[in-house]
Amino acid sequence: MTQLSSTPEKPSEKPIAPSPQNNGKVLHKRRLPRKLLYVLGGLGIVGLLIYAFQPQPIAVDVSQVERGALEVTINAEGKTRVRDRFTIAAAVDGELQRIQLDAGDLVEAGMIVAQIAPLPLTSQVDATVARLRTLEAELAGVETQRPKAAALNQAEAQIQAALATEQRVRAQVAQAEAALAQANRDLDRATDLHDQGAISRQDWEVAQLTRTTRQRELDTIRQEVAAAQAQVQAARAARNVLEAEQQDPDYLIDVYQSQIAGVQAELASLANDARRTTIQAPASGQVLRILQQSSRYVTAGTPLLEIGNAQSLELVIDILSTDAVQVQPGAAIRIERWGGEEPLVGTVRYVEPSAFTEVSALGVEEQRVNVIADFQPGAAPLGDGYRVDARIVVWEAEDVLKVPASSLFRCNSGWCTFVVSNGRAHRQEVTVSQRSDLEAAIATGLNAGDTVILYPSEAIESNTPVTSRL
Repeated sequence: MTQLSSTPEKPSEKPIAPSPQNNGKVLHKRRLPRKLLYVLGGLGIVGLLIYAFQPQPIAVDVSQVERGALEVTINAEGKTRVRDRFTIAAAVDGELQRIQLDAGDLVEAGMIVAQIAPLPLTSQVDATVARLRTLEAELAGVETQRPKAAALNQAEAQIQAALATEQRVRAQVAQAEAALAQANRDLDRATDLHDQGAISRQDWEVAQLTRTTRQRELDTIRQEVAAAQAQVQAARAARNVLEAEQQDPDYLIDVYQSQIAGVQAELASLANDARRTTIQAPASGQVLRILQQSSRYVTAGTPLLEIGNAQSLELVIDILSTDAVQVQPGAAIRIERWGGEEPLVGTVRYVEPSAFTEVSALGVEEQRVNVIADFQPGAAPLGDGYRVDARIVVWEAEDVLKVPASSLFRCNSGWCTFVVSNGRAHRQEVTVSQRSDLEAAIATGLNAGDTVILYPSEAIESNTPVTSRL
């Protein structure tokens, strides 16, 4: 029987062919154990898994916290305009003659800049003057309707004559009354004597006849007195009629005088309008725009041209009303993108007290306010109506701790930023004192030299590993 060997089986060895390197000897290569190979392979897979699931640093943009100057500005578009602009309009209706000036021409105060044909107004003035003369003639003719002075004097003379006749007749009445009284006494004596038989009946009858005669004479004279009084009253009535006729035309005088006053006012207005057909420049300056170049009929108030001093410019910037409350007179303004290389400088003169509504490009109604600013002397090589980009300085400091505004984000009720330390991001709350479009001034929370992350994304949290993006 064949004996089995109890010696452990050795790992097989693969012979190696002889070669000059092994001096012609046959060598055998030793193989690794299979279990060891499995262990090593498992370790490699575990390492790969650990590497695959290990968090990788996020590449970020960073910036250093530093000290320096900071300006807080309100940026807006503006346009230039002439400070003292005069819009010259037609003063009256009429045919405008062609304006011979062109935009840019220089004019002096009082210079004729436009002319309206004055012929229609001249004709109206002549017609009104004729009406005025007619009314004045009619007013003068009123005096011819009054009684003449001679008639009044004659009436007064008649009154005086009637009064004289009345006085004379009244004197005769007294004489007739005295004669009648005497005749009555004589009759009484004659009657007594006749009764005594001292005189004849004839003598008594004579006395009786005398008394009757004297009575009739008195009655006659009294009638003459009544007639004289009637003549006085008639003369006075005639004079009153003449005096009334003297006053009757007074109302015509009032009528004609009021009509004359109205025509005189109309004439003054027409004369003034006739003078205003020649339109003069109210001030020296430059023609900015010709609004009505050609000859045409215009109505009063039609704008004809604009003049002003093109060297005296101001800047009009419209901003949101919420920004306007931060702007104070005297604030500095930087004017950029105006066409030159260097920015221009200006100063806020005033903020208009009233806002206006404007619809934005997105269709949102906005309340905006005009800020009026002055250029520094000799610093405005621009024209009227030029567009510029303006930056109104509302706050500035020379030495503040500042960070880029893109490193800040809202957290809780304030501001936060991510500070990079030992390759990891750490969220840090900060206090922002002032903030511009690009930078912010930090009051507390950071120190100069700290590294902050720009444009932090939602993937970054506290303790997130980060690496600076080159």
